[in-house]
Amino acid sequence: MRWTPSLVEERLAEAALVLKRLPEPRRQGYFSVWPEVIHSFADKVGQEPKPMRVIPSPAAISRMEETLSWTVGLDPIDGKIVWLRAYGERWKTICWTVGLQRSAAHEHWLYALCVIAWRLNRRKVPRLRSRRYVIEMVKGAE
Repeated sequence: MRWTPSLVEERLAEAALVLKRLPEPRRQGYFSVWPEVIHSFADKVGQEPKPMRVIPSPAAISRMEETLSWTVGLDPIDGKIVWLRAYGERWKTICWTVGLQRSAAHEHWLYALCVIAWRLNRRKVPRLRSRRYVIEMVKGAE
C-alpha cells in the first residue's frame, strides 16, 4: 500500500473517532454498596434518552494504537495541529491554540501529513529542505 497525505488524514480521523468512543477508564478498588436503583415507567416519562455508546471493534482499536505512534518525532506544534484537525477542530480554534495564522497552520498541518506519509512509505525526509519543497515532492510522487 502506498501512503498519501489524504490516506494519512483519514486514518488519523478514524483514530480520533475511536479514541472518543472508548469507555472512560475506571479506578480500581472503588465500588458502591448501594443497591441498584430501578426506575419505574413514571420516573422515566419526560426524561431524555441516554445516548447509546458504540464501543469500537478490536481491529479499529489496533489501527488506532498503530496510528498513535505516527506523530512521534514531529515538531510539537505540527503534532498538535495534526491531532486537533483529526478531532475535527475548526481552523480558528487551532490557530488560537498554537498561535499561528491560518495559512501557516495549514502549511504545518500539510507538512506533517507529508512527513508521516513519507515515513510510512519508508522514505527518508530531507532535513535541509523547506516545508514547501517537501510538500511539493510528496504531491509530485502521488
